[in-house]
Amino acid sequence: MSRKTSVRHFEENLTELETIVAQLESNQLSLEDALKAFEKGVKLSQDCQSVLTQAEQKVQILLETNDGERLENFDPESEQ
Repeated sequence: MSRKTSVRHFEENLTELETIVAQLESNQLSLEDALKAFEKGVKLSQDCQSVLTQAEQKVQILLETNDGERLENFDPESEQ
């Protein structure tokens, strides 16, 4: 899966997860439908977490291979 596809897939999953949460919060689903929605939401959440973990690992690799230079944490307060 390419990076663009991965990002699009992540965004679609996140949007679908938000829809499921709204449906569950509305209390308008039957118990059976709510359980199915919850199960799907858990799966979507796991998929999103996996993509985020991979992105975090890539960032860590980039930071470690930056020709030995260390990047400093961004502090927006010091920029003012």
